Amino acid sequence: MLKRLIIVLSCLLATVFVLAGCGNGQEKTDNDTGLADGIYTVDVDTGSTMFHVNEAMDGKGTLTVENGQMTLHITLASKSIVNVFVGTSEEAQAEGAALIEPTIDQVTYSDGITDEAYGFDIPTPYLDEPFDVSIIGTHGNWYTHPVTVTNPVPQS
Repeated sequence: MLKRLIIVLSCLLATVFVLAGCGNGQEKTDNDTGLADGIYTVDVDTGSTMFHVNEAMDGKGTLTVENGQMTLHITLASKSIVNVFVGTSEEAQAEGAALIEPTIDQVTYSDGITDEAYGFDIPTPYLDEPFDVSIIGTHGNWYTHPVTVTNPVPQS
C-alpha cells in the first residue's frame, strides 16, 4: 500500500513539474533576452544629439530577434553618418573591422513631408544596458556613443 502511494505521488509530482515547465503560453527562447523570435518596437537612446533616431520615428527602432540573435534597425536624421560599427572607434579603425553600411529609409514627418535618411541594421548584444556603437560621418571622424535598447513591444 505504501509503495503504491509513493508511486502515485511520484507520478503526480512529475506531472506537476512537466506542466509547470510548459509555462505561460510564450514561445521558448534561445537567448538571454527572454524574447521569442519576432519583430519588436523598441526605445533607442544614443545619448547624443549628433547620432540619434530620426524625429519621425519618435525615438523608436525595430528589433528583430531570429535564432537568438538580435538586430536593431534605426533610421537616423540624415545621410551624414556613413558607417557604424559595434564597438569603440579604435576598434572600428582596425584593419578588417566589419563596418555596417547604411540602408536608404523613407521617412514621413508629422507635416506630411517625406524624405530619405540613412538607416542601419546594428547587431545588438543585449537589452537594457548600454553598448558601444561608433559612427563615422562625411567629415571622416570616428565617435563612440553608448546605445541602450529598451522596452521591446511585439509588433502585430
